Amino acid sequence: MRGARAGAWRGRIERALKARPPAATSDYDLNPSAARFAPDSLRDAAVLVPVVERAHGATVILTRRTDHLPSHAGQIAFPGGKVDPEDTDAVAAALREAEEEVGLSRAHVEVAGLLDFYVTGTGFRVTPVLGFVDPGVRLVPNPHEVAEVFEAPLDFLMNPANHERHARDWQGERREYYAMPWQGYYIWGATAGMLRGLALRMAETEPAGAGEAQGT
Repeated sequence: MRGARAGAWRGRIERALKARPPAATSDYDLNPSAARFAPDSLRDAAVLVPVVERAHGATVILTRRTDHLPSHAGQIAFPGGKVDPEDTDAVAAALREAEEEVGLSRAHVEVAGLLDFYVTGTGFRVTPVLGFVDPGVRLVPNPHEVAEVFEAPLDFLMNPANHERHARDWQGERREYYAMPWQGYYIWGATAGMLRGLALRMAETEPAGAGEAQGT
């Protein structure tokens, strides 16, 4: 059953996605002086931002990657990965990766649209695909890639008060990034950046204070 709070989030998200086409965001928004990859050298990737409408409110499905992976081991992430040659577009890639990583059949996903593109400091151009997921679906994580699947409340993730700016040394430089620590999960980097992008995009279509009134 979909609750009124979850329904309010759906309406806000759909209005925001229809208001304008996706723009470009990146790790460099907080690190303008950092060395960048040439645009023609960026590799295309796609992630699914899976929103579940629960009776108590909307949530976002996130994964914790296994500790033995060669890149981003142990990090919190959306289901997703590189766009393969056989993928017709970013949407197809995001849905394929979600099925491979957490057993989420595309038949249980209603694609709502694309969030703002996100360029990472590791040279990927990521297309986030937002989809509403059947709340009754049973997920089966791929044990090679995914250590854990969990849901975080959209109320928390979309609240700017929870968008913290952190910094760490990376490749000899001090890098800033957004983080949204929640119940022991450290949501940060590109994942946090894309979530913040959704929050900012919704704010573009709403009067000041409307988000707090509807989402909390």
